Amino acid sequence: MATTEPASADRYHHGNLRAALLDSALEVLCEKGVAGFSMREAARRAGVSQSAPKHHFGDTRGLLGALATRAYRRLCDQVEAVELVGRDVRERIAALSAEYVAFARDNRALFDLMWRTSQFDFNDPDLIEQKHRALRALDRGLRGQDAQLPDGANPARVSSHAVWSLVHGYTILALEGAIDGDTSDPLTSDLLPAMLQLLDVSQTACDEPR
Repeated sequence: MATTEPASADRYHHGNLRAALLDSALEVLCEKGVAGFSMREAARRAGVSQSAPKHHFGDTRGLLGALATRAYRRLCDQVEAVELVGRDVRERIAALSAEYVAFARDNRALFDLMWRTSQFDFNDPDLIEQKHRALRALDRGLRGQDAQLPDGANPARVSSHAVWSLVHGYTILALEGAIDGDTSDPLTSDLLPAMLQLLDVSQTACDEPR
């Protein structure tokens, strides 16, 4: 689970109240989950008045939305840092998937929030930008570093969405304890290779350096 430095009134006096509130909000989220989240408690831990968060976020939905955007940004930074050069497509997708699962396990509360679309504005422009970053990272891992993210209903999107769906579904099962931790990880050994075969990723494409 993600950790942050202890809350302190000094955060406000250092001049970055928005960041301080997000840090405090993350602490509350990690301890109480989405259902028990309180903007008032986040303000208290940041050492500011109960009304202070409204200036930056409007309401609880706005604060949770900003926190979800931060979560997507962290995920994207982590996934984009994976070295893909010199790997074939199966190796690239396996490495990206492993990073995705690791992020979810290390940031359980944030990962849970990211998909609670009823709790914040899922169409916020900043959030949409980070969601697109995540898809681009996976898409380039699958189709190569020079691949441009296709728009709309372009069939080229199908493979990336299919792989993401598999990895995300597996991650949820793993977090809920449905995957036996004492056995070998079937995601990279069995599930992803089978998915890539179904998507008709040829051996030539797999062996082509990106």
